[in-house]
Amino acid sequence: MIRAATPADVPVILELIHALAVYEKLESDVVAKPEDLSTHLFGPRPFAECLLADESGTVVGFALFFHNYSTFRGKPGIYLEDLFVKPEHRGYGHGKALLVELARLAVARDCARLEWAVLDWNAPSIAFYERLGAKPLDEWTTYRLTGDAMRALAQSKE
Repeated sequence: MIRAATPADVPVILELIHALAVYEKLESDVVAKPEDLSTHLFGPRPFAECLLADESGTVVGFALFFHNYSTFRGKPGIYLEDLFVKPEHRGYGHGKALLVELARLAVARDCARLEWAVLDWNAPSIAFYERLGAKPLDEWTTYRLTGDAMRALAQSKE
């Protein structure tokens, strides 16, 4: 069963984020705290939403996403930040069910697209996404500003 996360799910969402980071070999990058998730997912101005895959009362996976906007299409889109199913629960359709529900939300919200990024080495996920009809965007390169570089830009004079 796929369901929307509630504030009571914050501990399990953080647990899944940590498990994803272990899988992606990025454990040291996770600094999120429960209060961060509570504020940003369920506070007065939510920045993201979360769907959970629930198997007989046990949360086994999640999809965390937010809206973006396509100026060319003149419509919103959904960006899937994280999709993760616990390894022992893979192969039972939970990942596909999360993406199906996310696609349904995108259609219902009149979104132009549903997109995400995947690590180049993650062959099982790439194969899974391609089986669903997703296509890689080889002509785009992702850029990121964080930490000191982001603060320096924010303080620069135009």
